[in-house]
Amino acid sequence: QVQLQESGGGSVQAGGSLRLSCAVSGVAYRRYCMGWFRTAPGKEREGIATITSGGSTSYVASVKGRFTISQDSAKNTLYLQMDKLNPGDTAVYYCAADDLVRTWCGGSYTFSTGHWGQGTQVTVSS
Repeated sequence: QVQLQESGGGSVQAGGSLRLSCAVSGVAYRRYCMGWFRTAPGKEREGIATITSGGSTSYVASVKGRFTISQDSAKNTLYLQMDKLNPGDTAVYYCAADDLVRTWCGGSYTFSTGHWGQGTQVTVSS
């Protein structure tokens, strides 16, 4: 059973930083695509960053240069370092996993298939 649990969300002022963590268990894909997407009121789900089992990373343009996705395989943990946050980043952030064999793994992938966690709220004030 695949389980993903996000943590690290919170409130921060514009220009600040947060690091999200995602504890992962039960992912049995031989080759996987993992990443983060976010949802905000009145907006569509937005894929923001992905990383493959081979370590390749990809970002959507709105976060490139500000966010960094990484993974610690020994700890089964996925991370999202978010710097230079702005109010437009306010959203619920979800970590997700999918089978790389069946899906494209670009930064804007919204993980319409696969598995994701419960989400963690990030609020950025001006």
